[in-house]
Amino acid sequence: MSTPASAPADRSLLRLARKAGDFSRDGRGRIPSIPPILQYGFRPFFFLAALYAGVAIPTWLWLYFTGRALPGPFHGLHWHAHEMLFGYLGAVIAGFILTAIPNWTGRLPLSGRPLAMLVALWLAGRLACAFLSEPFAAAAIDLAFPAVLAFAVWREVAAGRNWKNAPVAVMITLFGLANAADHAANLDLLLHDLGHRLALAVTTVLIALIGGRIVPSFTRNWLVKEGRTELPAKFGLLDKAALAFTGIAAAAWIAIPDAPATGVLQLSAGILLALRLMRWRGLQTVSEPILTVLHLGYGWLAAAVLLLGLSMLLSSIPQSAALHALTAGAIGTMTLAVMTRASLGHTGREIVADRTITCIYVAVTAGAALRVAAPFADSWYGHVLACGGALWSSAFLLFAVRYAGILFGARVTS
Repeated sequence: MSTPASAPADRSLLRLARKAGDFSRDGRGRIPSIPPILQYGFRPFFFLAALYAGVAIPTWLWLYFTGRALPGPFHGLHWHAHEMLFGYLGAVIAGFILTAIPNWTGRLPLSGRPLAMLVALWLAGRLACAFLSEPFAAAAIDLAFPAVLAFAVWREVAAGRNWKNAPVAVMITLFGLANAADHAANLDLLLHDLGHRLALAVTTVLIALIGGRIVPSFTRNWLVKEGRTELPAKFGLLDKAALAFTGIAAAAWIAIPDAPATGVLQLSAGILLALRLMRWRGLQTVSEPILTVLHLGYGWLAAAVLLLGLSMLLSSIPQSAALHALTAGAIGTMTLAVMTRASLGHTGREIVADRTITCIYVAVTAGAALRVAAPFADSWYGHVLACGGALWSSAFLLFAVRYAGILFGARVTS
């Protein structure tokens, strides 16, 4: 993406900060130094998101098998869905967008005390949704985080005059509104699953759009470096059609989720996403897991959209399988792919998957596959559910352990 013109001083400082990996302030009454964990949004939010996913799934399984509930405003399945969407995914989105914005706008990233305050708002929301039984108070606390995040994103887009990326800011705003809709549904003010559908629809579009940029781009760069001549197809009519159908299908799912026409749109979008992926030379990347996993994540997206369409048209396909192909599969795999890669690259390390990182990819893939298969397992449902949850959550706990030193430590300088 092109970077718009900005103040020369800001540009110079940004280049210097990127080179040194230290976004410290100057001596004019500003913070003289910032701990590494608070220098960039991806550092605290990727770590906390992974740790939360690794803990929240076992907690949900314990609640499910014991029949117990947390004292917060959401009970049972509703708490699980809300927290994986607006807790885990909300943190990943915050980490990604706060790290991407400086590259888009040429301005300094949110860091130091403001970033710490945003992290505190996210933590407060998680505690409120788990332990605060008063629904209005819990909603007010939980919604503070997406509101402040959306404000910060819009402020940076406007200040940097980077209107090209305003659609991403719109998506962040819609995601926050989905959180509000879910709280309203918990108070019987809106349809129960409206907030979930809106959040998942927004995420589907974001993965289709942003994943469609980074997967072929990173693949092309790697293949060129390897001396290969068969490269991913350039953006063309098929890509435009896939994105258009994905957006239309997502909007239809929000508005008329039970209409057969929505199912047809989802099927069409899934087929186009799969065809798009097939043109990106994914099979040539199998020797580089940190790149292959991006193709796998996009493949999960295509499969999830296809399954969602089939579940609307065929009673034999449970919608829970499609939803978990999207959440545990596409979202889980793609977010881990981005987190493992970005954390290495933005801290000056070589972007290569070691054995531990490869194990993370295997665990999240196996866990997602088992979770999608669980509705078809009949009397083995509980066993498959537990195994899938254990594998999936272990991938995120392994990320937290493997990347703790990277995210809390200083940038590596050559």
